[in-house]
Amino acid sequence: MGILENARTRFIRNCRARDVDPSARIAVRPLSSDEAIGPKAGTEFVIKKGKERVIEAAFSGARGQAFTDQPTSWSGRLEDLFALDLSQVPHRAVFVAGLNAVLRALDEAKGTVHCTDEDPMRCGPELARTLDERFGAVRVGLIGLQPAILAALADRFGPASVRVLDLDPDSIGTTKSGVPIWDGHTDLARLVDWCGVGLATGSSLVNGTIDDIYDRFGGAGKPLVFFGNTISGAAALLGLDRLCPFGR
Repeated sequence: MGILENARTRFIRNCRARDVDPSARIAVRPLSSDEAIGPKAGTEFVIKKGKERVIEAAFSGARGQAFTDQPTSWSGRLEDLFALDLSQVPHRAVFVAGLNAVLRALDEAKGTVHCTDEDPMRCGPELARTLDERFGAVRVGLIGLQPAILAALADRFGPASVRVLDLDPDSIGTTKSGVPIWDGHTDLARLVDWCGVGLATGSSLVNGTIDDIYDRFGGAGKPLVFFGNTISGAAALLGLDRLCPFGR
């Protein structure tokens, strides 16, 4: 069973154990870049460039979000959320945002909402510091280009000790912060062999790449840390290693 399906199974079980009304309503909508990350955040962030959007679910006064390149609005009952076809990217995004909102309402997940304004720029140095404290001088494989995080990793560990995977054809083959960007479609095994620790975007839960990432790092016996708010609920349910220092 894949990670998202495993999370769904545990999510349904937890909701039933907590007697959450299956007919309770959930509403999901795409956010503007300013709503998602704040008007003060820099234009280097993917959200500001419009290639990815944040969708937000509202449930019982709580909010949960997910990154996706296929944003959509949705509304329905909790039992409808349980039954979504997770083979489709828009449905995965809706499900993950809804899961995050419900678990936030149940106080079972934290940091389900993206940080805003100055905090995204503070995030990279904090992630780099935490990785340094936990793993020491190590090669870091960043999965999912986030320029502010990449710059902080390159500053902390040195560009020669960082590599990046990304799926965006406009980024693949370029160099940012002195670090080459490899092809996320073909270079995962190469990255796992090269690095000592992986730092992967939680949006891999939505774009469908998370199982391959998780299995390859596990097979190599190397630590894998996820970052961001998208994976907040699944990480709480499954005990995945996650960093999101300023998630709300």
